[in-house]
Amino acid sequence: MAGMQQEETKSGFLLKNLLRGLLWFAVIITVFILAEEYIQNTFHKDIDALQDKPIILFLVFFASEVLFGLVPPEFFMLVWILHKVSLLQFVINLIVLTVISYLAGVIGYLIGSNFSKTTVYKKLHVRYLMQYDAQLKRYGAFLVIVAAVTPIPYSATCMLAGSVNLPFKQFLLISISRVVRFAAYGYMVWSFPNWFSA
Repeated sequence: MAGMQQEETKSGFLLKNLLRGLLWFAVIITVFILAEEYIQNTFHKDIDALQDKPIILFLVFFASEVLFGLVPPEFFMLVWILHKVSLLQFVINLIVLTVISYLAGVIGYLIGSNFSKTTVYKKLHVRYLMQYDAQLKRYGAFLVIVAAVTPIPYSATCMLAGSVNLPFKQFLLISISRVVRFAAYGYMVWSFPNWFSA
């Protein structure tokens, strides 16, 4: 009975954060729809310049993912929508984003695992990670899955997982759930212009 209650608690935690993620996504899409014409008219050259330098775009995303997801991946997806890339190019770019995010999570884990005793990490922990300590103690490895598919900072969670020595193979396996978020959001970003067509 206690086990069932714990599972319901985990399910509720996942559902709550999924709903937050969908709400955040809805806000981004709404702002994008309302401002699309203005963005196209004002930043068309900048968007083209970003698209023409994919390495820089991916490096910015990599830095963002390592630094607790400062720029949401949806931003990069919307840049490609504005540039009107082909479906094939969109899918390829999305796969690259997913791999980058997964690797950033692994780097976060290794930082937590190898540097958790250092002064720098302790300061980082106090400033950015401490708020997730209680959740990690309560949900364990399940928190990594939730962070992979919801707005909970993925890299920060990976650092915490490394700092408590969550088994690395287990971490690599459950982090594959990160693919789900990118696939789902990528599909929605690609499809949303059709939602408002006649």
